[in-house]
Amino acid sequence: MGFALSKLHLECSEFENGGNIPSKYTGEGENVSPPLQWKNVPEGTCSFAVICHDPDAPMVSESTYGFVHWVLYNIPGSVTSLKEGTTEYTKGHNGGNREGYMGPMPPEGHGIHHYFYLLLALDKELDLESGLTLWQLLETVEPNVIGMNRLVGIYQR
Repeated sequence: MGFALSKLHLECSEFENGGNIPSKYTGEGENVSPPLQWKNVPEGTCSFAVICHDPDAPMVSESTYGFVHWVLYNIPGSVTSLKEGTTEYTKGHNGGNREGYMGPMPPEGHGIHHYFYLLLALDKELDLESGLTLWQLLETVEPNVIGMNRLVGIYQR
């Protein structure tokens, strides 16, 4: 399947797709991850990965662009939600070179930024080590992606 959108559905009880991300979930607020829920899981799903990426961030370096806010993986296939501020599962490196969630905080006056929360359904439990970057994770899981979808939130300062 690769990285094509599927019937997998990702949502958040705190903002709608295309809606404003409440400041609680940003670097200006409590800086905690939002609660996420999903349904229409593809048959054969054994694990999940979640990513938050801001392609509007004015950063480009070594075949990457934007800013990575969250890389989370080794989520069991039986899980259908993440609670607010979750500390469960395996954390990868965000764009601040730290592990875990780093809330939106675009440059002041830079306009609206779009934050893509991506959910990947995988046909294998990969038991990956902590600290992977977004690009390391994507390269590793690509052969095992059987479904994916996204939730887009917006934020500006």
